[in-house]
Amino acid sequence: MSPARWVATFLGSGLAPVAPGTAGSLAALLPGLGLLWISHATLAAGVVVVVALGLWAIRAAGAGDDPGWVVIDEVAGQWIALLALAHPSVLGALAAFAAFRLFDVTKPGPVGWAERLPGAVGVMADDVLAGVLAAAVVWGIGWAAPGWLN
Repeated sequence: MSPARWVATFLGSGLAPVAPGTAGSLAALLPGLGLLWISHATLAAGVVVVVALGLWAIRAAGAGDDPGWVVIDEVAGQWIALLALAHPSVLGALAAFAAFRLFDVTKPGPVGWAERLPGAVGVMADDVLAGVLAAAVVWGIGWAAPGWLN
């Protein structure tokens, strides 16, 4: 497998025979929580690196219209959703995962619009926006019910 496909599949998780996007999001959780455990800044830097690598990998792998095996975009979105957590926790990770998958699958408003952007930008942009919306939901839960996501 080429380096670009290795990145685009997030170390092969996008090759799952069923629900590769969900598999990629799940595969992103532990490394994302590890980066968050270090600091929010470390996770944010990870997001920037994953977005940049994702744009490169999608182009280099020749992945046009967001094929199922490309899940590096789910990694970026999932990590953005995790940024809303005060610290790593199982409940927080589950909430961030569920919220991200909801917005990624249903593609409301700006998420659906971003998906229609051309090329690698469109592949990445919808998941980035789904991650932002998921982070807003997770942050809202944490604000409304302090300690619930601990």
